Amino acid sequence: MLKGAIHSTESFGCVDGPGIRFVIFLKGCNMRCRYCHNADTWDPHSDDLRTADQLLDQAERYRGYWGKEGGITVSGGEPLLQLDFLLELLRKAKARGIRTAIDTAGQPFTRAEPFFSKFRELMRYTDLLIMDLKHIDPTEHRKLTGQPNDNILDLFRYLSDTGKPVWVRHVLVPGVTDDDDYLRQTRAFIRTLKNVEKIEVLPYHSMGQYKWEALGIPYPLKGVEPPGPERVENARRILRGEDERAPRAVRKPTGQKVDYNQGNSGQSPLNYSQPRSSGLWETQ
Repeated sequence: MLKGAIHSTESFGCVDGPGIRFVIFLKGCNMRCRYCHNADTWDPHSDDLRTADQLLDQAERYRGYWGKEGGITVSGGEPLLQLDFLLELLRKAKARGIRTAIDTAGQPFTRAEPFFSKFRELMRYTDLLIMDLKHIDPTEHRKLTGQPNDNILDLFRYLSDTGKPVWVRHVLVPGVTDDDDYLRQTRAFIRTLKNVEKIEVLPYHSMGQYKWEALGIPYPLKGVEPPGPERVENARRILRGEDERAPRAVRKPTGQKVDYNQGNSGQSPLNYSQPRSSGLWETQ
């Protein structure tokens, strides 16, 4: 019997997808984002191991609050690292008539087997993906997360080609991701996608710094202040396409010109929400 390695659950998530969500946070992440506020989810090992049915039985206690749009969201950590368990969880959720979402950075994605076949099946049971677009530049992305971003951008393209709805999130960090040129390049990439329903700019905060310290890991952004409201609004304007200087092409480090808009004749319908806030954590 498959069991997932669980970090925690949240019974009344308001910022993790449409409506009210029961949020399941899985353990394990290969990224080491410099601003991560959940460093305690990196370790894939957990003393809390549960089956899909145990989690869904718990989630359905709160079903009366979900309304017409709510459901469950699986987050992390990086949920795609527990692909087999995630597949079973969402398959059983859909059998119960539960709306589903995955909150992912996309780092494990590959078109190699056996991952790709399992992922394609997973999409049959997934209504929405909430995806972090951490940095558009491959060199800066590796500096920020410790991982490349070519497969992550490939996942965005695959989801666009298959028409799977996506919400895009971008964390705005002064001196790291708060750069107008990079923001315009990010917008140029988003313009090539046909499935984006919402873009969110999340202002950096240091509320997770104490977790790094508890783990004995130096916090790399110590002393960095959150961006001011004017910079947050600037990022929103650029990413929603109100900055006319958003480029239609950028250059790779190799010098090869890349037209992000090739083959895309239209723009996605976009909505915009407020920054993500902390929720109420429930661990059982």
